[in-house]
Amino acid sequence: MTFPRRRFLQSTLALAAGSAATSASPATANAVETPDSELGKTPHTKFAVNVEMWWTKMPLLERIKQAAELGFPAVEIWPYENKDIEATRKLCDELGIAIAQFTAWGFVPGMNNPKNHDRFAKKIEEACQVAHRLNCEKMTVVGGNDQRGMTQAEMHDHITTALKRVAPIAEAEKVMLILEPMNIRVDHKGHCLFGSPDAVRICREVDSPMVKINWDLYHMQISEGDLCGRLKDGFDQVGYLQLADHPGRNEPGTGEIYYPRVLRQAHELGYRGFVGLECRPKTTGLAAAKAVAQADQW
Repeated sequence: MTFPRRRFLQSTLALAAGSAATSASPATANAVETPDSELGKTPHTKFAVNVEMWWTKMPLLERIKQAAELGFPAVEIWPYENKDIEATRKLCDELGIAIAQFTAWGFVPGMNNPKNHDRFAKKIEEACQVAHRLNCEKMTVVGGNDQRGMTQAEMHDHITTALKRVAPIAEAEKVMLILEPMNIRVDHKGHCLFGSPDAVRICREVDSPMVKINWDLYHMQISEGDLCGRLKDGFDQVGYLQLADHPGRNEPGTGEIYYPRVLRQAHELGYRGFVGLECRPKTTGLAAAKAVAQADQW
């Protein structure tokens, strides 16, 4: 007896659908969506939301509240000069949220020019006191943009000299300076410090437990790639990690970087500090928080 082909296909599809529905139904019945307040409480990695890039239409303090409502344990900020330090610290204390790091010295004027070293040292002294007021243990410093008439090697030597000068201040105040290499291909054309090898060499020459690298994985991906390998090579000089996916500088899962593998590498190397979310949510903060939580699953 010949079974008609059309009836055979229909029967097969129906059986497959019924089987899938049967096997999926227990999981579906028992599925519990993670509450929003639990998204930031990830099992392996402690994330710090960069509130300069998330919820940008809200006042700063409201952004901090948003991060806390999603369960994140920390935030990070950029320059402190335009912030209400006391109000920020008070709110973070009330919410039980930490300030992981802030920017103490930016692109201009560059510490890669010796004429700025006196000003740099004075600024670091001031910023350390701000760090104490914020109950913050780390602050970013930037090497500077290219200086006319100087080679890259000369500029890097000046950065090393500047950091050696302020290292005793950081050590006495117990505030870590984290030097951030940038990328010059997409975001910071004309910056003198990019990629990990030069930053690692500079920090090893400074040789201070309070002068390390703000190892931004987004910048490193654009500058050099091999994120896990480079991280392993320079791990002794990692003071802090930041991330964003590339291209787009959005949350994990929107670009080419497989962050579960990279974050696992950092964890296996022994990194237990905060990881700064210096990324722009592609749609909403909630969607970005869900993507971040996925990146911590391995």
